[in-house]
Amino acid sequence: MRSRNPVFSRRGFSRDNGYAGFNAAPQAGGPAVGTQGNPYAQGNPYAQPAGNPYAQNPYAQQGVHPGAPQAPVTTAGRMTMDDVVMRTASTLGVLILTAALSWALLPVDEANIGRSYGIGIGAALIGMVLAFVQSFKRTASPALILTYAAFEGVFLGVISNIVDTHIASGAAMQAVIGTMAVFAAVLVAYKAGWIRVNRRFYGFVMAAALGFVLLMTVNMLFAVFGGGDGLGFRSGGLGVVFGIIGIILGACFLALDFKQVEDGIAYGAPREEAWLAAFGLTVTLVWIYMEFLRLIAILNQND
Repeated sequence: MRSRNPVFSRRGFSRDNGYAGFNAAPQAGGPAVGTQGNPYAQGNPYAQPAGNPYAQNPYAQQGVHPGAPQAPVTTAGRMTMDDVVMRTASTLGVLILTAALSWALLPVDEANIGRSYGIGIGAALIGMVLAFVQSFKRTASPALILTYAAFEGVFLGVISNIVDTHIASGAAMQAVIGTMAVFAAVLVAYKAGWIRVNRRFYGFVMAAALGFVLLMTVNMLFAVFGGGDGLGFRSGGLGVVFGIIGIILGACFLALDFKQVEDGIAYGAPREEAWLAAFGLTVTLVWIYMEFLRLIAILNQND
């Protein structure tokens, strides 16, 4: 599958990196699929009658009445919600552990902040490379995903400690609470049907994400080569506006992640692809957390 995070693409929930989509003729054994050009438009790769227990009518056997007891349909080897929850908990657990260790072991006082910040940025770069590697792999690599989470945790621990110590006391906890609130709100809205993930929603989110990333990239280049705050997209009033936009985009990515998990389970995706779901959710949650942390820092700098 393609990433809902604009930084990079991730793949999953298909035999050949295809994935089910929206608003077209239904395929055997799964929901409707989209059209060519949509990253979801591959159809259900698990719909073969011989391989997918959901691709056949369990009552189609001659002489079997729907009310009669049926042999249980096996789901062995298929991804379940429990698999996604457990893998996501493991990935986030590694990230939180390394974040806590880097907070405790990498001081950010005046004498050590430069060294600790350098280690944090180095860990972020390594984590980004690992994320790109996983996004282009055809299969999930649990070791690679957990290693990404470990390096990302080092970066988050250092940067959170710096903001919490030098800019806004309690910022890290506020960002955690904000991230949890967004996750819970999007999950409730998605399950209640208030958010409908379809091709139009997907197109809007990806267009907005592309524009957002392009603007942030231009702003960063101006800051690097021109000094100061670049074009001002990450400071002052504009910084607050773009911070809120970043959080809203993160919420949209979560809705797309939930849709992919739901459809992956419905299609009978292999169990190992639960690691890809965990990877995607972790990337999105890190995105939302960083936007909250940046927003809190901007608001406190403006006080």
